[in-house]
Amino acid sequence: MFEKLTAIETRYDELMQGISNLSAESDSAQYRKHVKALADIQPLVEKFRDYKGILAEIEQAQELLNTTDGEMHDLAEQELHVLREREGSLLADIKLLLVPKDPNDEKNVILEIRAGTGGNEAGIFGADLFRMYSRFAERQGWRIDMLSISETGIGGIKEVIAIIEGRRVYSQLKHESGVHRVQRVPTTEASGRIHTSTATVAVLPEAEDVDIQIDPKEIRIDTFCSSGPGGQSVNTTYSAVRVTHLPTGIVVSQQDEKSQIKNKAKAMKVLRSRLYELELQKQQDAIAQDRRSQVGTGERSEKIRTYNFPQNRITDHRINFTTHQLTEVLNGDLTDLIEQVVTHFQSEKLKQVQEVSSKP
Repeated sequence: MFEKLTAIETRYDELMQGISNLSAESDSAQYRKHVKALADIQPLVEKFRDYKGILAEIEQAQELLNTTDGEMHDLAEQELHVLREREGSLLADIKLLLVPKDPNDEKNVILEIRAGTGGNEAGIFGADLFRMYSRFAERQGWRIDMLSISETGIGGIKEVIAIIEGRRVYSQLKHESGVHRVQRVPTTEASGRIHTSTATVAVLPEAEDVDIQIDPKEIRIDTFCSSGPGGQSVNTTYSAVRVTHLPTGIVVSQQDEKSQIKNKAKAMKVLRSRLYELELQKQQDAIAQDRRSQVGTGERSEKIRTYNFPQNRITDHRINFTTHQLTEVLNGDLTDLIEQVVTHFQSEKLKQVQEVSSKP
């Protein structure tokens, strides 16, 4: 590992030298490339240099410990203890920074929430989840833009699709994909029985044109009049758009905008992200045939989290983490829960890296 870190440090110095020889005006593309490469490895290089400094201080403290006695010996022993703790902390940070980064972490996301089993209560729970993620996005300073929504008419949703834009959105929300389960007494339940309902959440990294190329010959675009609840027409122009990707059969409809051009652009954005996720799933399945990796795509075939209202409890079943802050979480205070999940999967990736590196 020390040799690998030394090589990364050497690369860092080379990039620094390269930037000093480049002009941002004359060679902007190369300059931006160098700056991005530097930003990617700078935290690791800084930690490594701190680590080397600590090792040097430990060596000095050890020498002092071996050549002195009395009060100086005690001081050296205390300093050595502090330095050893700092060494361990830095080493843990370095190992975490060595974990390969998910290339999608910086991307915006397409958030899709759909009512699952449970009838009207499932739709209401889906609306609760969308409100939770919307409030969390506001706390993070992210921008959320509704792409489409299908409501039930009693405060619930059948489906909602939105794009969330901001700094490192996917890195924080990528593990939210899956089946979310709620246990509570519905407002329509006269006898007070607890019902169990579900909603599915999908978090897709927003795909750009360079990520997924769509052949115009492989899509069919249909236009129709926008409709409101109950199916009644809300305008007389054919502004709504339905895009069908013929090879995969994926269909995306968009009618929120009054402009057909804007609806088409939004529909293509969702289609591109779904195709991108489909490609990611194929890659993950090729890597692990026996089980799909939770990292990067999210396993949707099983419940990931339960929201228990009678006990004000949320349990994430993937990491065996429970918190009794259900009200706060549903109001958008997701930070602790998300940090617990992200830390777990980062640790899992670190174990995988260590297992690979330990093989002869």
